[in-house]
Amino acid sequence: MMKTNRREFLKDSSAVSLGAFPSLICRGTSAAEDPRSSHEGKILVVIQMSGGNDGINTVVPFADEGYAQYRSKLRLPTERLLKLNDSVALHPSMRAAADLIEDGRLAIVQGVGYPNPSRSHDTSMAIWHSAEIGDEDTLRFHGWLGTAMDAMQQSSQERGNSDPDMVLLGDESQPLAIQSRRSTAVTLSNLTDLRLSHPIPRSTDQAAAAPPSESGNSLDRFVAQTMRDATDTASGLEHSISEMTHLATTGGASYPSTMLGNRMQTISTLIKSGFSTPVYYAIQSGYDTHSAQLPTHSRLLREFSDAIKAFLNDLDSSELSDQVCVLGFSEFGRRVAENGSGGTDHGTAGPVFVASRQIRPGLIGSMPSLQDLSGGDLRMNVDFRSVYHEVTTNWLGVRNVSTLSPSQIPLNLFQV
Repeated sequence: MMKTNRREFLKDSSAVSLGAFPSLICRGTSAAEDPRSSHEGKILVVIQMSGGNDGINTVVPFADEGYAQYRSKLRLPTERLLKLNDSVALHPSMRAAADLIEDGRLAIVQGVGYPNPSRSHDTSMAIWHSAEIGDEDTLRFHGWLGTAMDAMQQSSQERGNSDPDMVLLGDESQPLAIQSRRSTAVTLSNLTDLRLSHPIPRSTDQAAAAPPSESGNSLDRFVAQTMRDATDTASGLEHSISEMTHLATTGGASYPSTMLGNRMQTISTLIKSGFSTPVYYAIQSGYDTHSAQLPTHSRLLREFSDAIKAFLNDLDSSELSDQVCVLGFSEFGRRVAENGSGGTDHGTAGPVFVASRQIRPGLIGSMPSLQDLSGGDLRMNVDFRSVYHEVTTNWLGVRNVSTLSPSQIPLNLFQV
């Protein structure tokens, strides 16, 4: 019988951490044969645009006289804008987003915010994450997505669902939005995270493959059996990852070579591999543009738009796009007036993006006036909790989440 000690066992037993993905091994082969998700419900993919996106130079109110009045250096030339109507246009780098609107796959809710807005990144993000309005002293234990998943958990368990309820793609700490009382949330940097961090030596592999001896003490038998299980898991996992990677590169989609593009491609791979996880979360950082805003903002918006379009096209090719909705938000917009450093400071309301085959496309709500300001900031037109309510109720099918009750008239984001 193989002899091993506790230190060797712990070093080689990374597969134990794969408990969050217990059904992964069988997914690779089945997905390659039929690249359709086994999840019968809806999937929500949230993109957090961290840092406070300048919504005024994203969805540009070019016909508002206040735009030229307050943006002498940051004003985008009208002839370069991607016009959506006679008064509002998209940033020139958002060609992919404009295409999605023309295709009927993208809606933009204008002027989204909350009462008594905070210009603190932490406080404002906590408000968006928790859907609870309050100052920095307000205790927030759970996020809006975690609360929604808690409401779904019983039915998931009844279906025998063993996949995590929420997955964060990236290296960041898990956001409050996916914190919950009892639902599961895991963090995954990329598919290689599912590999063993320390490959098991061949000699150990062979020894572990041998049937456990009846001799020896109970601890030796336990360790030997666990090592054999870990080795079996690792072997199957390597095959699954190979199949899933092949699947991701053969769907016909062309993803941008950006961090967000890579994360969206990984999410697509997991969905096509049959995971029943209903919520995925990705973070795109860099929107805190206090100086030299124009080039940075242009790059970020291009990355955001290109990644969403590639993702939706990828799922279209696998006939899965009807199951997926993408929500893009930022914790606040920027001040209307530019600062002296070629940038903008923390402001209030901004646009929220919702992309889906079943969305009511185009502009929703009205653009806040740049000539009717509140302390130099935009006045919000839509409470963000109304967006959350429609996404949780009309997309994910979660009812009776009290913190997400609509405070305004329905937005009718989705087509009936």
